[in-house]
This record gives sequence, C-alpha cells and structure tokens, in this order.
Amino acid sequence: MDPFSFDYSEPGNFTDLNWTCTNGDCITVDTIMCPSATGRNILSYTLSIFYIFIFVVGMIANSVVVWVNLQAKTTGYETHLYILNLAIADLCVVVTIPIWVVSLVQHNQWPMGELTCKIAHLIFSINLFSSIFFLTCMSVDRYLSVTYFTNTSSHKKKVVRRLICILVWLLAICVSLPDAYYLKTVTLAANNETYCRSIYPEHSIKEWLLGMELLSVVLGFIIPFSIIAVFYFLLARAISASGDQEKHSNQKIIFSYVVVFLICWLPYHAVVLLDIFSFLHFIPFSCQLENFLYTALHVTQCLSLVHCCVNPVLYSFINRNYRYELMKAFIFKYSAKTGLTKLIDASRASEAEYSALEQGAK
Repeated sequence: MDPFSFDYSEPGNFTDLNWTCTNGDCITVDTIMCPSATGRNILSYTLSIFYIFIFVVGMIANSVVVWVNLQAKTTGYETHLYILNLAIADLCVVVTIPIWVVSLVQHNQWPMGELTCKIAHLIFSINLFSSIFFLTCMSVDRYLSVTYFTNTSSHKKKVVRRLICILVWLLAICVSLPDAYYLKTVTLAANNETYCRSIYPEHSIKEWLLGMELLSVVLGFIIPFSIIAVFYFLLARAISASGDQEKHSNQKIIFSYVVVFLICWLPYHAVVLLDIFSFLHFIPFSCQLENFLYTALHVTQCLSLVHCCVNPVLYSFINRNYRYELMKAFIFKYSAKTGLTKLIDASRASEAEYSALEQGAK
C-alpha cells in the first residue's frame, strides 16, 4: 500500500533483467515502454495541488486532535485512546506527502536515494495500515462498550485498549516490513531514469507482486470494511432499541463512518484488483490499459488519503465532549487559578443528555 509503487514495469513486460548494480545503489532494468498518455503532466500537477491541500489540512486537523488529547490528560478528561493513536497515524501519513509530491512532479522518478526510499515507504505503509486498523478497532470497541461492557471498570478498559493499540502497531509493522525490505532504487536502461521500486527475488517475482497486492486489498479493505460495517450496523441497531432521544442523529453519524470509509477506499482497491487481473492475464495487456491503470491508481490513491483529513472531523470534532475539551484547551488553559475552569466544569456536569455513542467512546 505504497504511493506510486504501481506504475513500474511488471515481469510480463520485461525484455531483459540486468541485476548488476552499476553504482552500488541501484539496479538497471531494460524494459519495453508504452508511449505515455497525453495529459500526464496535467494529471501530475493537478494531483500535486490536491496532495498539498491534504497535507495542510491533515497536518492542522490531526495536530489539533493530538494536542487536545494530550491537554485533556491534565484536566482529568478520559480521552479515547484509539482516537489519539488514529490521529498520530494519520499525522505520520500526511508528513510523508511532500516526498511523494516531489516524486510525482518528476513523473515518479526518485532522486532521493535508496535509504530515503525505504524509510519513507515504511513510515507511510505502517501508519496507513495502523490508521485503518484503529478505525476497525474503534467500531468493535464502541459496540461492545454500549452493549456488553457498560459496567466494566474504566481501568480495565484502559488496560485492554492499550494492549490492543500496541498489537495494532506491531501488526502494521509486520505487514509493512517485507515490501520495504525489497525496496531499491531502480534505473531503467532505456532512459536512465531512477525509480523507487520493490525488487523481489528473481525466482518468485510474480508470487511476491501478487501476494503484496492481495495483502493490500485483504488487510487494507476487505477485512476492515467488513468488520466496520457489521459492528456499526449492530451499534446503530442497539442505539435504536435503547430508545435514546438522539438516536436518529447518532445513526446518521454511524452511517457516515461506513460511507466515508467506503468512498475513500473502495475505488482504490477496485483498481488494484483490476491491476491484479491484468497481471494474471485475465485481461489482455495493452498500452491503453496500462495508461488507464496509471491514471486510475494515481487518482484513487489521492482520494484514499482524504481519509486523513476526514477522520479528525468524524471521530473528534463532531463529538460534543471533544469540542468542549478543544474550547477548554484553547481558551481556559491558563484560567485554573481564577476558578473559571471549575465554573465551566460545574456547568457542563449539569448537562443531562450525552449520546450513547459519545458514552461508548469513553
């Protein structure tokens, strides 16, 4: 699940592979090249603008979420641990975006060396998988908190959530390491252009390529979306059965979680599956197909990263408790000595209505 790792020449298009490194830091590849489709420059610069927008909004929104969660610890407010880790993961994803923009405007060439190639892709992949996994864990946690573990002590919940967060990060690292290990800077002999690509063992290139793409689809979309859809459906049904006065609003929020995840990730993984079918020759290879996949994969990859901007809104800013903590962190951070913060806390404690969804997130 790495950006711009999909437009390299595949084994079926190689006329010759020269595995001799010419400078100790690269691999030279001779390959058949399809003529580039017109408009690739326009596509690259247009997507670069969108990536910069995602970078700016994602940095600001996720930084605010992380900062408010850290500030809330000092005010005694029990923050949702998954939301903090989700914001950290999304923040690390958007931090790498300027690197991809530099590569994109140079037609995906990689002038930054092999070490940067490995580190940037590893950071991106680990945090992207972590972000998706945390969204999945949140859907399960919120349902169980509302239905089964309402009487469980906060301490036990906190310990379990910390263990799950550690396991999520470890799983994301394990999933991302194999592809990062095989990343190298590759120079095409036909035009002397250098790219950052995964170069798998020569005797099993096809198996590795297919396995990595399937891993991306299964762990990055099919399993997470299935869990998210099922548990949020169960949560919506549980809220409806509880007779909550705000159930209609809560159900719309829950529905938006599923729809946003689907909109951001379904197009990209649908195109990845099409790429797999082409790789397996279920679809005949053609330069028209390659140009379509090039465009579709770039556009849908950009769309998928929009989730880094949307997540803070859906999972933090829309939450009434979070909005209060945001206001408190910005306005009343230094007002404890005056008693103003205590007055606000007392006023807030008198509010009787908290939605079931917000209660479950604690």
